Amino acid sequence: MTPRLEPSPMSHPLLHTLFPVCEPYLTGMLRVSPIHELYYEESGNPQGQPVLFIHGGPGSGTEPNQRRFFDAKHYRIVLFDQRGAGRSRPHASVEENTTWDLVDDIEKLRKHLHIDRWLVFGGSWGSTLALAYAEKHPEHVTGLIVRGIYLLTHSEIDWFFRRGANVIFPDAWESFRDFIPKDEQGDLLAAYHRRLHGPDPKLQQLAAVAFARWEACCSRLILDQAVVARFAEGRFAYALSRIETHYCVNRGFFSHDGQLITDAHRLQDVPTVIIQGRYDLICPMESAWALHRALPQAEFHIVEDAGHSATELGITHRLIEATERLKLPKKHP
Repeated sequence: MTPRLEPSPMSHPLLHTLFPVCEPYLTGMLRVSPIHELYYEESGNPQGQPVLFIHGGPGSGTEPNQRRFFDAKHYRIVLFDQRGAGRSRPHASVEENTTWDLVDDIEKLRKHLHIDRWLVFGGSWGSTLALAYAEKHPEHVTGLIVRGIYLLTHSEIDWFFRRGANVIFPDAWESFRDFIPKDEQGDLLAAYHRRLHGPDPKLQQLAAVAFARWEACCSRLILDQAVVARFAEGRFAYALSRIETHYCVNRGFFSHDGQLITDAHRLQDVPTVIIQGRYDLICPMESAWALHRALPQAEFHIVEDAGHSATELGITHRLIEATERLKLPKKHP
């Protein structure tokens, strides 16, 4: 399918915006291992079409506005915090925390909620996990919406931690780089990983804030200081930075570089929508392009005036358009 290039959101005559706020009708904790308990919630229509929102990070957790990508009158909206993230316990833990642990957790949650098949929605790291889950369990996926494609390849990690994004944000990069002594700056990811997983709690927290601020500075086409402040908040920064470095150092726990592209043929019968901001500095567009090439039957939308964030107008518009289009007919008794 030819990619669709999107003009400025301001030129859309009918721009989709977030649905009204809705509150959960059910929350709970699900024990998935002797160590880990996951927070989950349901909102919207209890008899509606199930949809699973997979948050990014890894390590960021869920927040209420994520329910608003879905029509609450139609969808049974499921959110959960992955191992170590958000309200899941233990906080910021990387023990028994791999991509395949999380894929298994999603299956445990599906069975716990007595859901046969669901629409799966994820952005950034959420796209990584959504693809990994859907490729392993396509029979339980009615459709797939992925945004800001991240495959955890060598080139993506080098782009963000060696040379790439730093060329666009040299000011933010200097602060990120200079937190680390000069003799360790040749491998910033490894240097941050040592500090975030080391024995000194104070140094862990300082490193977490420095790491999270760098990511926040790159998260939107137009820098938003409110986003930077939220990322730098102590508890959020700590979980995000510890878990993200854990996954990046271990290359997503994949068997080989580009595994999600190699296995994309398993999605040939899953209706899929790929949405990518042209100027995404965290998840550069070459990954979305590779997925588009591997899944030519999928819809592919390039938003020309957007970066990484799902809340940028053009990306929000395309995400909600996708959730509306992938609605299944209501079942009648």
